[in-house]
Amino acid sequence: MNLLLLAIAPVCIIILYIYYMDKYDKEPIGLLLVSFLLGAIGSILITTIIYYGLDIILPLKNEFSVPQQFVKAFFVVGLTEEFSKYIIVKYFAQPKKAFNEPFDGIMYAVMVSMGFAATENVFYVLEGGYVTGILRAFTAVPAHATFGILMGYFMGKAKFSKNRIKLNLLGLLLAAAFHGFYDFFLFIDFIPGIWIGAFISLILGIILSHKAIRKHQEDSHFKPEDS
Repeated sequence: MNLLLLAIAPVCIIILYIYYMDKYDKEPIGLLLVSFLLGAIGSILITTIIYYGLDIILPLKNEFSVPQQFVKAFFVVGLTEEFSKYIIVKYFAQPKKAFNEPFDGIMYAVMVSMGFAATENVFYVLEGGYVTGILRAFTAVPAHATFGILMGYFMGKAKFSKNRIKLNLLGLLLAAAFHGFYDFFLFIDFIPGIWIGAFISLILGIILSHKAIRKHQEDSHFKPEDS
């Protein structure tokens, strides 16, 4: 039970923070919960199916090959996992009437991402124990949040733009790129000290996420004129 709480706690903290940052028009709790569950179950299922297919088509067995680990990080893991979240945001959340301001892209993308992160984190923490849980609370879980924020920023803009396809895809590719960089430096940790690159990419993602949140807060249709 303690390990389960450790796995879920960082996810809940991030959700509460993003919900608080949605200052001017809160999203329906029901839609947020469904988005979370779709991330926790649907995204994981989509990812698993794609992984299985890619493992047959594109086997990457050499853990000490930098080119193979690059392909694995960016295209097998990064693009696949972010695509599985993107599909849910695009076809479930974005068409909803409640999705009525740019910040909602961030809110729903984070909910889907945190659903995915929750399921993933439970498996890792139950297997790896307390040290794994504490480490992932400050690395992998916040990383998934930043991927969601960066994706959601552009998907929020897309809802109210004539360039919806372009902005949606930009959000997907940006999230996949950051995910790829984060994982790539961890996958090639056989090179001494290279893992620091993962933390640098995470810090950059957090900085950009903070700016994205502030920008959409400022651009909210519901922001009082005197604020």
